[in-house]
Amino acid sequence: MKGKGIRYLGLALCCIVTALGVQGCGNSGDGGKTKIEIVQYKPEAAGYFDALEEEFNAAHDDIELKIMSPNDAMVILKTRFIREDYPDIIGIGGDINYSYFVDAEILADISDYEGLKDIKQAYLDIDEALELVPTEGTYAIPYVANAAGILYNKDMFEEHGWEIPENWGELQSLCADIQSEGILPFYFGFKDTWTCLAPWNSMAVSLAPADVTKQVNKGETTFAKEYEEVSEKYLDLLQYGVDDPFAYGYNDACTAFARGEAAMYPIGSYAIPQILSVNPDLNIDSFVMPANDEADKNTLNSGIDLQFCVTAECKNKEAAYEVLDFLYEQENMQKYIDAQNAVPCKEGDFEISPMLAGMKEYIDAGNMTDFQDHYYPSEMAVDAQIQTFLIQKDVDAFLQKFDKDWLRYNRDIIRMVQEYEKQH
Repeated sequence: MKGKGIRYLGLALCCIVTALGVQGCGNSGDGGKTKIEIVQYKPEAAGYFDALEEEFNAAHDDIELKIMSPNDAMVILKTRFIREDYPDIIGIGGDINYSYFVDAEILADISDYEGLKDIKQAYLDIDEALELVPTEGTYAIPYVANAAGILYNKDMFEEHGWEIPENWGELQSLCADIQSEGILPFYFGFKDTWTCLAPWNSMAVSLAPADVTKQVNKGETTFAKEYEEVSEKYLDLLQYGVDDPFAYGYNDACTAFARGEAAMYPIGSYAIPQILSVNPDLNIDSFVMPANDEADKNTLNSGIDLQFCVTAECKNKEAAYEVLDFLYEQENMQKYIDAQNAVPCKEGDFEISPMLAGMKEYIDAGNMTDFQDHYYPSEMAVDAQIQTFLIQKDVDAFLQKFDKDWLRYNRDIIRMVQEYEKQH
């Protein structure tokens, strides 16, 4: 069953029919070649994809590959979808936009793609969980993931003899020890609201059900119940940070941590390049946020940072699969992993950054859980809600608003989910 009533919900959210000057993709290029167009949303990786495009075209006489990496890829994609001007392949994250695209039947079922058998099951499961209602088929091939938890200054830890905490009590004790030596345990950059989501996500994966949003949509629980411990522990973290975390942005926090002004930084692996741009010699390692009181109940906060989907309107699926085969060659993936400090979603003998060594045990074991905010609609502005909560420090008011706003911004999805449940 598909949610016909909200099929175009994701598109309606961004009906910005503006003249962006994008060109439609064709099906044949110069010299009778099959043309395959990719639009991918990671502009910071444009150099990698430019080189990949050049290498692919030099080695193929029958396919012409064009890869676009615009700064506003999601706006461009949604606008093109409205115009029914579809690229052959899109590169997007595993988040709510993917959920909308699956529901809108924009993506092709690629269950027959042989490369899927090499993808780690944990990431295939994450994509399946993102479906608004269970949908038969496979619609994405995960490429790389990121990991979020706590980055730490390894040299500082070794100098002071600090041990990596494995549960919440040990984290609190560690922070107290660091403070007693006149060092700031954490740096926060909460002036940029999106950074408020980093500690939230890395704690929530160990303290709330992975499918909490789906349980709420089914009417089985509330956020007030499931997020209470997350909220209270988040407030507890603030005492170990800079006095006014809302005065500093993401770049400020990265710079401060790079300069040794704090022992730890609760953020994702995506921040490492920014930190190293300030201090290339900083010895960084990482560990999973030990949010749970029991160490064995902690899980790595890891989500799909980039995945590729073939659009349903692609006229040359066989050629698209050949392009995907090239993208997923180990040598090409390793180049991306090295450049972006990423985690491979494919099985294989890949080398990950030594700065993620403290998380490797979880990665190898597949003990990872997706970012909670990948299920939140952007209109709800949860990042801003968390920032307000951290300023006001009122758990009950925050959670009551969360539940109220969830019903407001997800009423069509909730209706669809509950109709599905009645029929199944």
